Amino acid sequence: MRRGDAAPWAWAVWLLVLAGALAYGAWRVWGVHEGARAHIESVEPRYARLLGLADQRERLGVALDGARQSLERHAYPASRDVSQAGNDAQQRARDVFTKAGLDVVSIQLLPAKAADRFDRIVITLRLEGELTALQTALAALPTMAPSLFVQGFNVQGAGALQPDRPLRVVAQLELFALRARS
Repeated sequence: MRRGDAAPWAWAVWLLVLAGALAYGAWRVWGVHEGARAHIESVEPRYARLLGLADQRERLGVALDGARQSLERHAYPASRDVSQAGNDAQQRARDVFTKAGLDVVSIQLLPAKAADRFDRIVITLRLEGELTALQTALAALPTMAPSLFVQGFNVQGAGALQPDRPLRVVAQLELFALRARS
C-alpha cells in the first residue's frame, strides 16, 4: 500500500471515531437532562406545598398557638412530675365532689399509664350523697383546668326512695387526667 492510499481510510476511521464520540457525548447529555427533568418533576409538588405553607405561615402560627393553649388547658405540662400531677388531680377531684356536698368514701390514685404523647393518670372514687350534688359536681368537671375526664361511672340508689327526701346515691367513678410527655 502506498502512503497516499491509506490517508482516506485513516480519515474515514478518525471521522467515525469522532462521530461516535460526539454521539456518545450527546447521549450522555440527553441522559443527564432527562434525569434532571425527572428530579424537577419529583421536587416540584413538594416545593409548591412549601410555598403554600409559607403563604399560610400566619394562619398556621395562630392555629399552633391555639393548640398549645388547648394542651395547657387540658393536660399537665411535661415539666411537672407525674406523681405531682397525680396528687394534684386527686386533690382537685376530692375538692370538687366535697364542695358539691358529696361524701368521698374512698379515693385511689392508680399508676400512670403511658399512651402516645401523654401519661394517663387514673383516679377512682367512691362517693355517697344526693343525686343533685353528684350532678352539680359532674357539671363542674369540664370547667376545671387541667381537665379531669370521666372514664366511667356506676351509680346506684342508696336506701329506699322517699318522696319527701332527695334521692341518695352511691357512685363509683373512674376519672383520668393527662400529663404531656416530653
